[in-house]
Amino acid sequence: MKIKYPLLSEKAVGLIEKENKIVFIVENHASKDEIKEDIEKEYNVKVKRINVVNTLKGEKKAYVQLAPESSAVDLATKLKIL
Repeated sequence: MKIKYPLLSEKAVGLIEKENKIVFIVENHASKDEIKEDIEKEYNVKVKRINVVNTLKGEKKAYVQLAPESSAVDLATKLKIL
């Protein structure tokens, strides 16, 4: 599994509510396709798009936008973020 943990910050919570996106910290060598496959399989949601960013701390963040039929708020509640 390429996903380490969901990120909980003020910005991440705003993205959940406004843009139907959820942010995960993932392994540095993980590709977008691997991240998408893991999220769809593990959390049973449909992923629309993924953007990745390498942080200055050496971590890799994945901004995962869910398809309209999947709710980021519901997933965040399931993960006990909200």
